[in-house]
Amino acid sequence: MSLLRIKKAADKIRSDSKVLVVIGIGRSYLGARAVIEFLKSEFHNEKASKDGSTEVYFLGTSASGRYIDDVIDLIGDRDFSVNVISKSGTTTEPAIAFRIFKDLIEKKYGKEEASKRIYVTTDAHKGALLNVAKENGYERFVVPDGIGGRYSVLSAVGLLPIAAAGIDISALLEGAKDAQDEFAKDEDILNKPSILYAIYRNILYRKGFDVETIVGYEPQFRYLFEWWKQLMAESEGKDNKGIYPTSAIFSTDLHSIGQFIQDGKKILFETILDIDKPISKRVVPAADDNTDNLDYLLDRPLKEVNEAALTATAQAHTSAGVPNILLKLDNLDEFNLGSLIYFFEAAVAVSGYLNAINPFNQPGVEVYKTNYVQDSWQTWI
Repeated sequence: MSLLRIKKAADKIRSDSKVLVVIGIGRSYLGARAVIEFLKSEFHNEKASKDGSTEVYFLGTSASGRYIDDVIDLIGDRDFSVNVISKSGTTTEPAIAFRIFKDLIEKKYGKEEASKRIYVTTDAHKGALLNVAKENGYERFVVPDGIGGRYSVLSAVGLLPIAAAGIDISALLEGAKDAQDEFAKDEDILNKPSILYAIYRNILYRKGFDVETIVGYEPQFRYLFEWWKQLMAESEGKDNKGIYPTSAIFSTDLHSIGQFIQDGKKILFETILDIDKPISKRVVPAADDNTDNLDYLLDRPLKEVNEAALTATAQAHTSAGVPNILLKLDNLDEFNLGSLIYFFEAAVAVSGYLNAINPFNQPGVEVYKTNYVQDSWQTWI
């Protein structure tokens, strides 16, 4: 992987495009979207449109015509580029989206200029998308061999759209490398956080806690948790084994599923992700009167309010027999997120081996992919 070439392509996209359309499904978008929203916020595109930086939209995740129409409407007359990500190029949903946007971009710029605005991330040696890229002279990046898609966010699959969003991918990789170096040290395995996490969750699994809910108190964690769910589900869910992964954003989801967690069947445990350094300096403001009875929180940072909610909720749930694991990051930045990504990838690999399964394949996924072949939809009508 040429990091310099990825950065150069990202710089070009940011200089000539107000919008980057990323076309892919599963691994081909979840990791990149997770990183962008975790570091930039779920309102990244709205904020980017105001300051003139590049917005990033993800397509090919479904066959929804309405969603495609909405993205086309959002682009309007503005300049845009496309990054299509697919190992084969024949997966139905992204293939349809690429056909639509290839036609759109060629009509807008002509074939020659369009070829300079389409970036392909695909297999190095074979596949329909590789052939299309060669025929049209698109700049190509490689989906690495031997790396399952859920582990590919720190390859060109994720790094090009992440860099195009203005994120420091060198710092992201440095964080992952630091975590990898710590994991590789010849020392007591109980000093390795990722192994401890794998052990704790498997102790709970053997005690009958079959569901793990990852929880955060910031809405921008949502897509990181979506990536985490794919990582855990595809790595562990085999041979009638595995911990079922779910996610929640508190306090929001406490008002929908909190009752079940507190008083329902004891099948789940919670893993809480928290950030030590405040993400925002926002405080509770003064008011003309105290009709809302909030003056006891006057000038208190919202970070403290969230921490109080975290502590109170964890105490309530653990007292009701719901185990909690707390994961803390020092700061919300590229380095720490890179470390966290490696932490989860290493932990789920260890967890798989603890259950005598291969954490790097996905045979169940291949079954439904085989069934979802060209024209098979006709049999469902």
